[in-house]
Amino acid sequence: MSQATTSLKNPTIASSMKDLLEIYPGARRTLFQRYHLGGCSSCSFSLEETLEELCKHNGELNPNHVLKELGEAHIADEQLLITPEQLRDHLYDSTNDHLRLVDIRTREEFEAVHIPTSELLTQELMQETMNHWPKENLLILIDHRGERSLDAAAYFAGHGFTNVKSLRGGIDAYAAGVDRSLPQYTVESCPTETAAQD
Repeated sequence: MSQATTSLKNPTIASSMKDLLEIYPGARRTLFQRYHLGGCSSCSFSLEETLEELCKHNGELNPNHVLKELGEAHIADEQLLITPEQLRDHLYDSTNDHLRLVDIRTREEFEAVHIPTSELLTQELMQETMNHWPKENLLILIDHRGERSLDAAAYFAGHGFTNVKSLRGGIDAYAAGVDRSLPQYTVESCPTETAAQD
């Protein structure tokens, strides 16, 4: 963490974008939705630059206002999260027959390790979900470390799903804290993916 970020709970306008994304996992989505920042190559930002620097070279945005919006969006995002322990409780609740677990990782990752009863999100499952699943039933989205599933949960919520959740920390956190029989793994990223994320 940069020295400017005094704690995880108190980011400042001098915090690096890397630190802000760790504190507020949905920050990239919020910045793109509200300011068209960080969603494509023409509006990307460096993880090393501060929020203040980003705001300055993108139309002189007020960094304090942007930081406040990121915090407010994060509070809303928190409502979309479910802990590994809460998921375990839902899985062992015999009265909960409306729970759907959808894994948004790659087929290779899913085949290597997945939570029992979870389904791999395919194009066909996506169409079935959007067109036929009851939107009030509990839908839990899973990824590797909880980084992409929050954005996916926001997408489903935006399409009328009223009880959609993202697994906090992804399958990695579930394997570490709930089901140690599931192997943890790392994904090698190719150089172009790493450059695109910076």
